[in-house]
Amino acid sequence: MLIDHLSQQLQQRRALGLERVRRIAEGPCAPQLPVSLPGTGADADAAQPMLAFCSNDYLGLAAHPAVVEALAEGARRWGAGSGASHLVSGHSRAHEQLEQALAEWLAPLWPEGARVLGFGTGYLANLALVTALGEARATLFTDRLNHASLIDGAQLARAEVRRYPHNRVDRLEAMLADSSTPLKLIVTDAVFSMDGDLAPLERLLALAERHDAWLVVDDAHGLGVLGEAGRGSLAHFGLRGRRLILMGTLGKAFGVAGAFVMADPVIVEWLLQTARPGIYTTAAPPALAEATRASLEILRGPEGDARRAALQARILQLREGLAALLAAHPDCGWSLPASATAIQPLLIGDNHRAAALAERLRQAGLWVPAIRPPTVPEGTARLRITLSAAHRPEEVARLLAVLGQALQDPAGGPR
Repeated sequence: MLIDHLSQQLQQRRALGLERVRRIAEGPCAPQLPVSLPGTGADADAAQPMLAFCSNDYLGLAAHPAVVEALAEGARRWGAGSGASHLVSGHSRAHEQLEQALAEWLAPLWPEGARVLGFGTGYLANLALVTALGEARATLFTDRLNHASLIDGAQLARAEVRRYPHNRVDRLEAMLADSSTPLKLIVTDAVFSMDGDLAPLERLLALAERHDAWLVVDDAHGLGVLGEAGRGSLAHFGLRGRRLILMGTLGKAFGVAGAFVMADPVIVEWLLQTARPGIYTTAAPPALAEATRASLEILRGPEGDARRAALQARILQLREGLAALLAAHPDCGWSLPASATAIQPLLIGDNHRAAALAERLRQAGLWVPAIRPPTVPEGTARLRITLSAAHRPEEVARLLAVLGQALQDPAGGPR
């Protein structure tokens, strides 16, 4: 029976240390928030107060008063929902103005002009982009550590899919040279979501130009954080080019929700006409578009610069602190990969040890998730520490102190 089969599979996941647990945030997205577990009956007053290092709200804009007020005013003007898909009646003036504002902000990345098309989520945007462009005459060249949405989009596309080892430009170049496909698409994360490292975008764009290919960049974790005025990973590398196809999300550094694709106007029109995840889904509430425009005004201006500087300071503080801890305990089995972004993975290796360390932190009032396979490769279970401009120096110091205690405690340490 189905129930018996699934029950056995769930038991096996628990035995392998792969069980996921959903927790309930009892307050707005912020470093300090009360958290409870399903079924406990806790409310905001009874839930455990937590210091969270797991949000993608990198600039601390999710609860920014100007963004919250724009959302409320947008709801008063436009109501709670859009009522239909964009191509029926759900595309409001608020959506149109957001697309235009994003296109104007990112215009320096395209020498000949580009257009923006909005989507409900980054997952939908990537599915739409890869499936609409991945036709039968195309080949997708994808990094092995790409986000699940890009992997799923490639599996659904009619195109040939060739995966290259993570950031191995030499292997990718050999694949491109060996391909005679009329349409070639190099598909990559800009900032890899579980490792925090950057793709070598300047080398990838050079390969695209040399081999008559297009470069599809998922900048979910770089947009708003990296580059001049927060224009993201492309700006961070100083890139401009007609062969760029950018996917950006609005639920991370922007602190709201949604996503968009920006590319040559012909490509965007093709997506508008053919991308099923955009055609056959209800448009996001217009109020979210209003809130996102308010967020854009903040992150592209002086306050955005100040918040990015604060985030960089917290990244440096954490990395220096972790490096000191690991140097003092060279045999602990932990490691800290290179990452200059807000995503700081602390590799533990074993699934059970990673989960146990996350639980130890939880008991100390710290919310840092353990990430295990299949999200990451076997043997690389980790704590995924994410930082925000909203974190204070003393909060990062508290995390370092608890991790230091875990290293010094034989009963609860890494071994």
